[in-house]
Amino acid sequence: MAQDDINESEWNNPDNWSGGLYFSKKDSRVWVPKPIRSMGWTINLGQKKGAACMMWTFIGGIVFVVLMNIVVINLVIKK
Repeated sequence: MAQDDINESEWNNPDNWSGGLYFSKKDSRVWVPKPIRSMGWTINLGQKKGAACMMWTFIGGIVFVVLMNIVVINLVIKK
């Protein structure tokens, strides 16, 4: 079985989907289409690169919020 066939088979397996998240170690793709393909793409958290991408996105969001709070607090204190 070719890797493309394995990827499609894994993507179609409902056991690999949980709460809109996709987990499959057998699927070689990091980015996969969502179950409703017109809704965009999601990350394959079963791949190390996918899990790392999700982690860095989460950490980046936290850093952004913290930095924005620091900026706003400094602006309020200067007034």
